[in-house]
Amino acid sequence: MTVHNSEIADCFEKLADLLEIEGANQFRVRAYRNAAGTIRGYPRSMSDLLDDGEDLSELPDIGDDLAGKIKTIVETGELPLLKEVEERTPEALSELMMIEGLGAKKVKALHDALAINSLKDLERAAEAGEIREVSGFGEKSEEKIRSRLEKYSGEEKRTRLIDAEEVARPLVQYLKEAEGLKDIIIAGSYRRRKETVGDLDILVTAKQDSSVMDHFTSYDEVNEIDSKGKKRSTVFLRSGMQVDLRVVPQVSFGAAQVYFTGSKSHNIALRKLGIRKGFKVNEYGVFKDDERISGKTEKAVYEKLGLEWIPPELREDHGELEAARKGKLPQLITLEDIRGNLHAHTRASDGHNSLKEMAEAARELGYEYLAITDHSQRLTVANGLDKKRLLAQVREIDKLNEKLDGIVVLKSSEVDILEDGSLDLEDTVLKELDFTVCAIHHKFDLSRKKQTERILRAMDNDYFNILAHPSGRLINERSPYETDLEKILERAKERNCILELNAQPQRLDLTDEGCRMARELGVKISIATDAHSTSDLQHMRCGVDQARRGWLEKADVVNCLPLDKLMKLFRR
Repeated sequence: MTVHNSEIADCFEKLADLLEIEGANQFRVRAYRNAAGTIRGYPRSMSDLLDDGEDLSELPDIGDDLAGKIKTIVETGELPLLKEVEERTPEALSELMMIEGLGAKKVKALHDALAINSLKDLERAAEAGEIREVSGFGEKSEEKIRSRLEKYSGEEKRTRLIDAEEVARPLVQYLKEAEGLKDIIIAGSYRRRKETVGDLDILVTAKQDSSVMDHFTSYDEVNEIDSKGKKRSTVFLRSGMQVDLRVVPQVSFGAAQVYFTGSKSHNIALRKLGIRKGFKVNEYGVFKDDERISGKTEKAVYEKLGLEWIPPELREDHGELEAARKGKLPQLITLEDIRGNLHAHTRASDGHNSLKEMAEAARELGYEYLAITDHSQRLTVANGLDKKRLLAQVREIDKLNEKLDGIVVLKSSEVDILEDGSLDLEDTVLKELDFTVCAIHHKFDLSRKKQTERILRAMDNDYFNILAHPSGRLINERSPYETDLEKILERAKERNCILELNAQPQRLDLTDEGCRMARELGVKISIATDAHSTSDLQHMRCGVDQARRGWLEKADVVNCLPLDKLMKLFRR
């Protein structure tokens, strides 16, 4: 049984939550959180690394002790220390920290004062008006908790795309071993590359006597078989994810891909178009009366309806049918179009690798340039760079560039946008940089008007270049702060500023809608990994997926430019 990286990361994050609630040493708590981040985003599974005899203690934030704990989880599926802590501290308390605004200290205060051990206890106390009486809270805090509880309970629980990939890849490899299998594809929101996935829809074609269904339901991660048939089976995996497997006729494989990839609104629009042309369109094909006239390939289905083939990422009924009819679909950006990365950190602040290691890793990816954007001063991370340290790093980068071949390291900083819209470093320092990446890292709860004005004032600074992770969201963890994105984009256009599409799988910020709005207004985008280690650089593909959903082309993205043209763009 394979233990996935996400499961190991979940163990460490839950342990960190419970230890923090207990009041454990913050360095110990942070060690587990940092390890969870490294593991969740690592491009190879810990199980595979152990099988290959790799030394896990050499990974960022993983020493001998944590390497041993990872090995224990992989071999047994459990972490004894977590069980021990859960016996002392109710496991459900860690779930309370999923409610925005409730950190470990507040959860402990509520637990001690009101015996709150679960979300139900929290809801009861909020409705009874008891929370406002606890020291450190108040009427406004209680109201925020009540509204966030309502939102949390009403949210559809979906899996982040990168976690779904970790489940899907080995399952597909396993299914390919089934006797008689011909074609296989994962459809649904997974194929459309949505940032979260509800379940997995897998389509296959197979020989008449194929054992694919028996093979599927025998997968070692299957926790429950919901249904099993010759043409369709549904299972629930150990992760909780539902997987549907359908065997479809070869003659209908293209039509099935269109139908089960969706989206629902895209399919409805296709069916209406078919009706206007005198056709019936469904998962079995395109029919004229009772005769199937298309369906073997997706391209054939779209052609029969008078359309160009539409990339899965665009199938949301956002104008793609009209564009396909007119031959005006965008030439979507690809990973190969990316020439550099404009947001990365080193161990000088909160990264894990040296300047040279980051540069060499970027060069191996074929990049022409990499920007080092270590955090400014001390609002964001304890080890942020003040004026003296940043200027020293500038000199260090200059020296490194003299020795490097094949890549240029750009001098930058991730500069905090303060509450009043000023930047966290003086202009006399910022002018020494090639460009700036500016971001909000605190005061997320300002009103929509104040938060928008904060960003607009920051953009008026002549040294402001890129707005990083523009909404501040963390998928499934933290809601975006409120802003008027249209106003921000209009100011960005006026001031020649760039918006970042942060490719970290936990962020994917801008949204696809935000990308499309930027494109329509003529605002350029930087797809950047916000890498804190050499392995994080590989998350660029996640940003490209999101950019494709936002209709972005190569010309819309600044880090598709050669270095000389990019540097001209930064001059305001």
